[in-house]
Amino acid sequence: MNQPTSFTAPQQIPSFINGMSTPLRAGGFDIPVIDPASEEVVSHLREADAGEVDLAVTAARKAFDEGLWPRMDIKDRKDILYAISETLLSNAEELSALEVIHTGLPISAVRHQVKRAAENFEMFAEVASNVSGQTYTQTKNYLTYVTREPKGVGALIAPWNAPLALASMRVATCIAFGNTCVLKPSEYTPLSMLRMVELFHEAGLPNGVVNLVNGRGHVTGVSLVGHQGIDMVGFTGGSPTGRSIMAAAGHNLKPCILELGGKSANIVFDSADFEQALDGALLGIYANNGQMCLAGSRILLQRGIADRFIEQFVARAKTIRVGHPMSESTEMGPVAYKKHMEHVLSYVDIAVQEGATLLTGGRRADGFDKGYYIEPTAVLAPNNKTRVCQEEMFGPFASFVIFDTLEDAIRIANESPFGLVSYVWSQNLTETMRCSRDIRAGVIWVNTPLMRELRAPFGGYKESGIGRDGATTSAEFFTEYKTTTIPIDPVKMARLGTSA
Repeated sequence: MNQPTSFTAPQQIPSFINGMSTPLRAGGFDIPVIDPASEEVVSHLREADAGEVDLAVTAARKAFDEGLWPRMDIKDRKDILYAISETLLSNAEELSALEVIHTGLPISAVRHQVKRAAENFEMFAEVASNVSGQTYTQTKNYLTYVTREPKGVGALIAPWNAPLALASMRVATCIAFGNTCVLKPSEYTPLSMLRMVELFHEAGLPNGVVNLVNGRGHVTGVSLVGHQGIDMVGFTGGSPTGRSIMAAAGHNLKPCILELGGKSANIVFDSADFEQALDGALLGIYANNGQMCLAGSRILLQRGIADRFIEQFVARAKTIRVGHPMSESTEMGPVAYKKHMEHVLSYVDIAVQEGATLLTGGRRADGFDKGYYIEPTAVLAPNNKTRVCQEEMFGPFASFVIFDTLEDAIRIANESPFGLVSYVWSQNLTETMRCSRDIRAGVIWVNTPLMRELRAPFGGYKESGIGRDGATTSAEFFTEYKTTTIPIDPVKMARLGTSA
């Protein structure tokens, strides 16, 4: 099935700086954009070098230092953010089609992600309009008040696994408080990103508030994060890249918010609602083509239900509809690019060599002449210390581990370098509360998968990130506190240098 003819990909993807697409400079480096369903080149992006990144940062800097956006009445800024939300929704089919072309995500899932992108701007319009200050009158004859101000220019780097949902989150949390930014999406997924930023401006966003540069991390990303005109860095992506970004930003004393990788434990107790847990475990690893930092990729099963659960999980996994992402019936499409497909499949041999049993999948899906399609894959690991239980594969690959007691489940869940989320399936109050208290993860989902409460903090422990997205937590990161102290009565001071 081909992409809709009314929403074809542009042939060239330029940067978008100060409200307009930049001319393609002579001698620039082009990167092919490949449709993972067909392996065909559908567009080319022009990589932004250090000079072009400087133009983008300069535009964002001027919009912050001299422009209206940080000084705008909150009602007017809120109106524009709401207009952005409405504009994204009114262009949802175009954005969805572009997102499918470069990600391979099923169209049914992408439509939800466009809705999420719109909700991000609506939510943070409300959050920003309710930011409040503080006053202190406890010290006699003094009034001290605390205000919040926008921090400045953000360098925002978005991933390829859910570009619209995650890039919009980065942008919305930044600009809602009056900041400006430069957005760098993944070089694998630039199509929907350019159109999204164009739509921001069609909705009335002032020039320079959101600028877009494209390119690889070691070229465009390094230039952006290391730029002296940047005030803070927001990154969503893998933990190794997050380390490099934090080190580079730290060199210039720039604060970072990092949402990184995961190897989340999905714990199913004997007391669980079996069918609910089965549905949730399948969604937790195979939704979004398995490419989720919050995937429940380690499925921990209590021994009493393990055999039955594995049998039914495998049977269901084998019937997941793998197909072209533009088909309404498709449940799982191709992974995003060839190298990533090879990375995911390489863990099959690793698992077997470590003593795991391959239960299903483990190879490219049948029935496709082209495309990076992988069969839904699952293995039974001999223990939690194996690489398939410790390393993030970021694909449709589940690893089962069997446990006996509540204490075992908590210990195994915590035996990981990551701590983003954890899933708990149980009808026993003690089990759920103990897991909530003792598992070292930023989010605990009890008897539900993949529920994102935008008001609440979201982020991870350990190698899963630094900082939290959310209503109050984003306000903390993207604003600066300012304390002003005023005497109520004249201040009597020592008069240095006088004889009195």
